[in-house]
Amino acid sequence: MMTSVLKKPFILILLTSLAVISSARSQEAETIQLPELGSPSDQYLTPSDEARLGREFMRSVRKTGKVLDDPLITEYIQQLGDKLLKQSEAVGQKFTFFVIEKPEINAFAGPGGYIGIYSGLILATQSESELASVIAHEIAHVTQKHLLRAFDAANRMSGKTAALLLASILVGVAGSPDAGLAMATGVQAGAIQEQINFTRSNEEEADTVGIQILAKSDFDPRAMPIFFERLTHASRLYESGIPEILRTHPVTSNRVADALGRAEKYSYRHFPGNLSYHLTREALRVRQFKDPGKAVEHFVSGLKEGRHLNQEAHEYGYALALSSDRKFQKAENIIEELLRENPSQIEYILAGANIAGKSGNHEKGLKILDTYYSLMPENYPLAIAYIQALTTAKKLGKAREITQQSITLRNNEPRLYRLLSKIEELDDNQAESHRILAEAFVADGELAAAVQQLEIALNSANKSDFYLTSRIESRLNKLRDLQKTQSESDNKKQ
Repeated sequence: MMTSVLKKPFILILLTSLAVISSARSQEAETIQLPELGSPSDQYLTPSDEARLGREFMRSVRKTGKVLDDPLITEYIQQLGDKLLKQSEAVGQKFTFFVIEKPEINAFAGPGGYIGIYSGLILATQSESELASVIAHEIAHVTQKHLLRAFDAANRMSGKTAALLLASILVGVAGSPDAGLAMATGVQAGAIQEQINFTRSNEEEADTVGIQILAKSDFDPRAMPIFFERLTHASRLYESGIPEILRTHPVTSNRVADALGRAEKYSYRHFPGNLSYHLTREALRVRQFKDPGKAVEHFVSGLKEGRHLNQEAHEYGYALALSSDRKFQKAENIIEELLRENPSQIEYILAGANIAGKSGNHEKGLKILDTYYSLMPENYPLAIAYIQALTTAKKLGKAREITQQSITLRNNEPRLYRLLSKIEELDDNQAESHRILAEAFVADGELAAAVQQLEIALNSANKSDFYLTSRIESRLNKLRDLQKTQSESDNKKQ
């Protein structure tokens, strides 16, 4: 793995760049604050440093409030990303794929294997291969160490050039290229050209590797150049002008031609579509409408005029729109018809349960979830919906049982610990609630917050409950030792 020596003056340049970035975005409601790497004289960006940087970056991204918190959509994106990862140089490594719920057409690869895809981009694609091509491209940015190479390149440049390069890359990751352009003011043309060449080189390399990943993953390798070319030609149709992805991932006619030439090395064949891709796309489209009535009109006209990529998915979107517009019976009829055709399609199962619950028939919704959970206990979105329904119904014993079963399958999933913590809180087990919430913070990489929760748990625990207090004390001591070790490691690098 390529490492980069981060000298103290370079870190000061980095921090100055980030300060200007923050200032440039001060009028925006959301600001992503990037973490300080430290200020050592001879510090290397080790895998643990990169992981920590990734966690800090992701924490800042979540603070914007735009990360989509929908288990069904998130699970689809994660599974799609994992399928591509298996055919990449990063096979076996942990990556986190997530959706930013914003209309911009963009995607980014952050440090630590965090890859974000904007909902607007998913809606702009016309096939799963096109969506996969963007994700494969971002995976390639990570596997080819482009972010780390950028740090290394900036470390060897002059101060202003380093600041420009870092601002461009990191602000691009944050999805605000305009702030990055503002950073370039006053920097000589030669330095700007050097940064542009560096970016173009990265993009071409990511195209090459991404197309290889696509082909090996049984997706259409031609999807990448076709998608970028279509966006380039259609850019005049977007209200904000050029789509963000074309700003943060510069596309030229030569680049498209080169990518198409690489893709042509693979033989033509039919690539079957994935229904979950189309269903995810329509679910996101429903969420775009602020007025449910307008959403219903969109799907009615789409079905009437045949304006859709997949009729079944469009009917699913219609049902979701009807449910949002409180037309529950009609929505339920559509979902039941879809379920008759595809009885194990998880999107239809969850939609049916959700519609029943929203219409006031909580018992029916819970029965749907109970029936299907017995058949598919390892399905994560189904388990989450079932736990939430049981908790709402105050069936806390069953909710606890299902949550604990799910944790055995995903013991590093913060959401599950938070759900279990809530169950314990409702069951008046305050000490246990705080103890479990600490594990959610551990999973998020927030040791200080985890220690604080354990301290609260210890103070809340019944002192006569020796088993519980011992368990809390043991975990507390372990996390404090881990904090101390990390602190000592950081001090050695300074």
